[in-house]
Amino acid sequence: DVQLQASGGGLVQAGGSLRLSCAASGFTFHDFAIGWFRQAPGKEREGVAYLRSSDGSTYCADSVKGRFTISSDNAKTTVYLQMNSLKPEDTAQYYCALARGAIVPGNVRPYEYDYWGQGTQVTVSS
Repeated sequence: DVQLQASGGGLVQAGGSLRLSCAASGFTFHDFAIGWFRQAPGKEREGVAYLRSSDGSTYCADSVKGRFTISSDNAKTTVYLQMNSLKPEDTAQYYCALARGAIVPGNVRPYEYDYWGQGTQVTVSS
């Protein structure tokens, strides 16, 4: 079974940094993408970033561009989200998800993702 394990969340002051990890396992397909999403209470789920296995390309949403970086290990099955210059509005439950096959580049669309991990809470205090 496909499993996604997100970790690394916590409480940090505004301006601080956290690194989230997502370990994906239990699959054998070679063309996939791993994305990060977040959802704050009372708000819609927001796509944050993705990394595609096919070409290693990455994307970060405008709301985090320049502050967050997505990267991976060589196998691209452990994906990291380095979050710098955190703001209180970054507070949310963060989820990683796996899309089987190609995704359309240029946005992080929840409906393209087939498997979801449990979330990890990020809280940024002002």
